[in-house]
Amino acid sequence: MVHSLEGLSVMGIDPGLTRCGLSVVQAGRGRAIYPIAVGVVRTPAESPLTERLLRLSKAATEWMDEYRPDVVAIERIFERSNVSTVMHTAHAVGVLVLAAAERNIPVQMYTPSEVKKAISGNGRADKKQMTSMITRILGLSEPPKPADAADALALAVCHCWRAPMLAREAQLVQKIGDNPAAAAAQKWKEALR
Repeated sequence: MVHSLEGLSVMGIDPGLTRCGLSVVQAGRGRAIYPIAVGVVRTPAESPLTERLLRLSKAATEWMDEYRPDVVAIERIFERSNVSTVMHTAHAVGVLVLAAAERNIPVQMYTPSEVKKAISGNGRADKKQMTSMITRILGLSEPPKPADAADALALAVCHCWRAPMLAREAQLVQKIGDNPAAAAAQKWKEALR
């Protein structure tokens, strides 16, 4: 049986080397979500990569130590045309995931389209639509800025809303156990996603 997620604390991270969005929300009853904190860590482009990564790591660990999230939701790296941007983002994701792992905080990754679909119902929603939806969902008096902050909140909200489904899937996988027919059916379902 899936237990209520009410009270679940989720840290959302929109990874980036120049700007990294950080947020913390708490799941309420039903689909209610309460914003706890949001911010952006910036690193100067002219600084060495090692210093920039250290700055991101320190900021993430400070947030994790202060807010003690139950889980971290982070954007999964997706293919972009600019290889340099992908590599910088991959470096950032590595130190951010490591910070969570060092604290035994589970990490769940979501693609941008999964987040957009969860928040707006449209996997192709633009930044303006997403910011508007997050502002409304969280009952904020003004839109979070910059977009990295709104994206971090969207990741956290996405996890709050998707976590029950993920828990049900995990229970199903556990139930399937050694049943070959059930395992084949589950693989088929995953392939259709």
